[in-house]
Parts: sequence; C-alpha cells; structure tokens
Amino acid sequence: MTNSIRKTTLAMTAAFVATAFAGQAMAETPSWCGPNQASVALLDGFGGNSWRQVTTASAREEAMKCPSVTSVEYADGQGNTQKAISDIKGMAAKGVNALVVFGDAGPAVLPAVTEVFKAGTIVVPYRVDIGGKEGENYNKWIGASFVNDGENWGRWIKEILPSGGKILFLSGPAGNSQGLDELKGLKNVLGAEYVFVNAEPFEVTNWDPALTQQVLTAAISKNPDIDVIVSDFGPSLVGALPAFEKFNVSIPALATSDGNSLGCFWTDNQAKNDKFKLFTVATGNDNARLAMRWAVALATGGTRADLPGSIYLSAEMSAEEQTKAINQ
Repeated sequence: MTNSIRKTTLAMTAAFVATAFAGQAMAETPSWCGPNQASVALLDGFGGNSWRQVTTASAREEAMKCPSVTSVEYADGQGNTQKAISDIKGMAAKGVNALVVFGDAGPAVLPAVTEVFKAGTIVVPYRVDIGGKEGENYNKWIGASFVNDGENWGRWIKEILPSGGKILFLSGPAGNSQGLDELKGLKNVLGAEYVFVNAEPFEVTNWDPALTQQVLTAAISKNPDIDVIVSDFGPSLVGALPAFEKFNVSIPALATSDGNSLGCFWTDNQAKNDKFKLFTVATGNDNARLAMRWAVALATGGTRADLPGSIYLSAEMSAEEQTKAINQ
C-alpha cells in the first residue's frame, strides 16, 4: 500500500468513526434511561461458556445506550457459590449502583442479594429463580417461559417417537429452576411410555462445556440406545456426540437450544446418522437486555413499564411499534 493510499484510508476511517460517534450522540435517549448517573454490574454465577459471553456483551451494549451509565462492570463466579456471593457483596461494597444477577446457585445467593438490596443497591436477578419476592429481596425479577420450552420439546418428541422412547435430560447446576421448569413442561406432555434414563431430575452439567462432555460421554456408555437427548445448552453437546460412533449407533434426536456450532454439526453429520433429528428453541440472550433495562431505569430514574408478553426485544422495533403491529 502506498503512503497516499494509506493516508486516504486512515482519513476515511477517522471520518467513519467520527460519524458513528456523532450518530450515537444524536440518537434518541431511551425512556428507560433517566437523568441520574449510575454504575451497573453484571454478575454471573458461571461465565465460562459462549452463551454467557454473548449475553454479557449484549447486556453491556444495552446499558451503554444510556448516557447516564458511567460504567459497566462484570464478575464471574466461576461455578463457585461462595465466590458468586462474594462478588455480589463486593460490587455493592465498592458502590456500584445496580446489579444484574444470573444466580446459577439459586436460593443460595438469596441472602446476599437481600442484604445488598436492603442496603440500597438496585438488584435485578434474571432467568434462574433464586427465590424471594420483588420489593422484599430485590427490585425486579426477569423470568422466561421454560415450562413452555419443555412443552414444545415434548410435543416434538411425541411427533418423532409416537410409541415412546428413552430420554436423556441434561441441564445446568443441581436444582436450578430453568431445568426444573423444563422438566415440568416435558412431563406435562409426555406419558409413561417415555422413560428418562438420567439421574433425577436431570444430569448436572453446570452449563460448563467441559463437564457436559464428561457427563454425556458417561451417559452414552451406559445407554447407547438413547432415543432423544434433551439439553438446555445445545452447543455444549457438540464435543461429545461423536462418542456414539464408538458404539456403532446413530446420534439420537436432539431437543435443545439453538447455537450455530450445533447447527453446523447437524448439517455435517445428519446424513450418516439416520436418527439424528434436531429441534431447537431460542436461547434467550435478550433476557439480559431486559434485565439491564430495568436495572438502569431504577438506578437512573428512567421510565420502565411492564410490557405485554408478545413484545420481543430481538425485533429491533420499539415497544410502541410492536404493540401497534399486534393490535392491527
């Protein structure tokens, strides 16, 4: 590249960056962004998988739409309940105004959440139910329709296995509310002819890809004739599924959550595995965006109203525009 071309390229890049920042500055401030400055933090009980990394980036991006947000911090509990509790207390102690909490350990983190909430920190737990009540233990709880996911998986399983079959169900940490709700949905739909071959209520993976591979490999060795695997973190299955080849049996059907690596694996392997059917539900990264909006609104004095369940953050349309579309 000549010097003249290099200078022209740098000038164009600088102009683009300046335009982007100007456009961001001119963008309309969302109603959930109030005038009061505030710092926020994202707290994961376990952050060591791709879903958490993308979700963290999504929530951070959402927070930075608000000019009043002074900083966005992050802490990874690394699957250690005591560290997760320490992270919650530590962020509050250093003066962070609002915490968005993925409480992998469930009710075990509720005392810490309650303590910092009562001391004046905004706390918004999401996805995994930690117990407690809004207004008493934290400010707002953001859940998801995991029973519905389980029912959708169950209906699909009945379609492909109308006479019943063996099911292996994997979820995250022991007793997590997401897995329990999904199991409830599955059992709402499936009868006694569908036998769960996992430990009750599900095989524990902590949503850790490395542990998932160990658990799935062990389960395959015990039950190579599994008819369908149900998992609420689909991409973590990819590393272990080739183990079925060692038993000269097809990879079974998968009812799981979506992910590009899983989709590519299915595309590459479904032709040589006659039972390898795939049904996925959305992973719900936008749950973190919604939780962040609530946290920012409460911390900065913004306006945040409960919206109809038919509003979708991933649609990239305002709530008002979506409401109009629904009510046409």
